[in-house]
Amino acid sequence: MSTPQAQTHFNAAYQEAPDSCSKAIGEESLAPQKTRIMGRMSYLLAWFGGCVSIGTFTMGSSVVGTLNLLQATLAIAIGCFIIGAALALNGAAGYKYGIPFMVQARSAFGFSGTRLPGLVRAVPAIVWYGFQSWIGAGALNMVSATLFGFDNLVFFFVVFQLLQIALSITGFQGIKWLENVGSAFILASLVYMFYSTVQRYGGALSSNLLTMEGSWGLPFWGATMLFLGIYSTMILNVSDYAREHKQGTGPGLLTTIYSMSILPCTLFMGLIGYMVSEATGIADPIEVFANAVDNTPLLMTTLMFIAFAQVTTNVLNNVVPPTYVLMDVFKLPFRKATIIVGFLAFATFPWELVKDGSAAGLQIFVQTYSAFLGPIFAILVVDYYLIRGRTLNLDHLYNPEGPYKGVNLAALIATALGAIVALSFSAVSWYASLIPAGLSYYLLMKHWPACQRFGN
Repeated sequence: MSTPQAQTHFNAAYQEAPDSCSKAIGEESLAPQKTRIMGRMSYLLAWFGGCVSIGTFTMGSSVVGTLNLLQATLAIAIGCFIIGAALALNGAAGYKYGIPFMVQARSAFGFSGTRLPGLVRAVPAIVWYGFQSWIGAGALNMVSATLFGFDNLVFFFVVFQLLQIALSITGFQGIKWLENVGSAFILASLVYMFYSTVQRYGGALSSNLLTMEGSWGLPFWGATMLFLGIYSTMILNVSDYAREHKQGTGPGLLTTIYSMSILPCTLFMGLIGYMVSEATGIADPIEVFANAVDNTPLLMTTLMFIAFAQVTTNVLNNVVPPTYVLMDVFKLPFRKATIIVGFLAFATFPWELVKDGSAAGLQIFVQTYSAFLGPIFAILVVDYYLIRGRTLNLDHLYNPEGPYKGVNLAALIATALGAIVALSFSAVSWYASLIPAGLSYYLLMKHWPACQRFGN
């Protein structure tokens, strides 16, 4: 039974959620979500539009010389279906109770301890935010230079980033419409870009990519993890999005929605990066498509797609997570936190990440942060399904003086153990971290008296 003090904290938090039938633009809070604004199709389209990551192109480039075309295709597909299952598993708490990731993590890590998973999730998001903004600005700059003779990449980077900040402060209501409207354009553009790649380089590629022996061993499974690793950030904070989805969708259908929304974009982008890099040795996507498309109007359309795709991906996947972290840690309002995240992306030096050697560097980056994201994912899943039997105490989750006060050492120790194992097997770091982190967390929660209060 909850104490009067706990009920007061919960009631105060719950009242922050909007009561109206339609959520106001930019009205986001950490309170349990009362108003769900996304149906099944809208939710699928939001994920579809938010998964056009230029990082996927780069990961495709990074497996050239290791896998043949069939192996690369299967690696992407397997990675996407694992992502779908993981999203459904970890998003169940947010979907059921309407709570965001930073609140969900309190039962496992404690109120103060959530700063660890929050930081681990926020840093990659901000780096990707800066990287993809630079790519989008590069596309706009090439359009400007080709059509008007004005060539100033720094100018377009600043303008492009300010535009994304303005769009981000609209919150999920604005994100919903941006993603839903943009999905059709994104799909059509991806099909065209893939067709152009095959038409231009198909002859040179067929003999090399289909006949190469490749590997079905560790490099293959490492490749599945690379494509999974791009989305391992979203796997962690999926509750931030699931709380916006209208109730009534079962776990199986949710897994299908996640997998089918992620697979097309990831498959097209990964294979385009793989094939073009094999044929040309070029890793910069802007330069690749400038060389791959001969028709100027079609090239302009392609470049505008690249710019637009960065917006849809950033506002959903790279703005919301660090924004909620700032809201939780520093008690900032949504709009102010969003603006701060946008300006932090300027400090990621994205121009260093698009150099010819960037594919290898980004591969290491994905493997490294996945080594920390994997253990946290395992802990959250074990906590929700095995420790709590899919039942959360919302009074405790919103009471900073309750049983979840402070730091749960079991979660920190399990994260450290999982990360150590993961870093020892860096090629498959996310996979390697799951059992050590999940098992150690379960045993500590069951047998260490210091952690017993967190089991309530």
